[in-house]
Amino acid sequence: MIRAIINRFLPYETRLRNFRLRQFNEDLKTYLELDTSKRFPVLQDDFYPCLDDKTATTHFDAHYIYHPAWAARVVKQINPEVHVDISSTLHFCTMLSAFVKTRFYDYRPAILNLDNLESEHANLTELPFATGSIESLSCMHTLEHVGLGRYGDPIFPDGDLKAIDELKRVCATNGHLLIVVPVGKKRIQFNAHRIYAPQDIVAYMHGFTLKQFALVTDDGAFTEDAAIEHAAQQQYGCGCFWFIKNEN
Repeated sequence: MIRAIINRFLPYETRLRNFRLRQFNEDLKTYLELDTSKRFPVLQDDFYPCLDDKTATTHFDAHYIYHPAWAARVVKQINPEVHVDISSTLHFCTMLSAFVKTRFYDYRPAILNLDNLESEHANLTELPFATGSIESLSCMHTLEHVGLGRYGDPIFPDGDLKAIDELKRVCATNGHLLIVVPVGKKRIQFNAHRIYAPQDIVAYMHGFTLKQFALVTDDGAFTEDAAIEHAAQQQYGCGCFWFIKNEN
């Protein structure tokens, strides 16, 4: 009775934690009772309580699940001999390299050891590629960071614009460029990232045609063919732009 009264006045997070610890202890007791084979030693020093995983559905980060999945499907449509990725999530380049020869570049190069995948250093504001040399190119959830110093790069307020110009420069005529950035109410959350008005991204891409725009909304819903106007209404959406470079 006294414990129940005390629990009523504890913060919700504390009560939830206590409840989950009791569940852990009950599960442990049940396991020990059922473990007749004793194949594994159960030692207290090895306990590793995972208390937050008993959920009705599997939780995930909608931005980082949907945008690489979208991009992989686009690259499959493009079907290039080689795809070049600049600083996107490593899950994308490593998975993509199972099917397409992939070259990955990052300001902080990743030491990766997989066949069909090359990984090297590159600075997005000074890309080491010839003009018009890349037919299939991606840069996803990256531009919003350039010039904010978060990853050790120099402070450069217009670094993202310089990076966009570099991506445009190295993309081949009729080549494909996949850009993913946070979209919605235009603002900067220093030093984490910028959030772009989606119309601005289209405007920055003069000389390119927008072939497809996909969107992850604030509530985690994914739309493959979304309206730019809908994206502009988000607080922190994920805008996925597939551009094709026009002929001169």
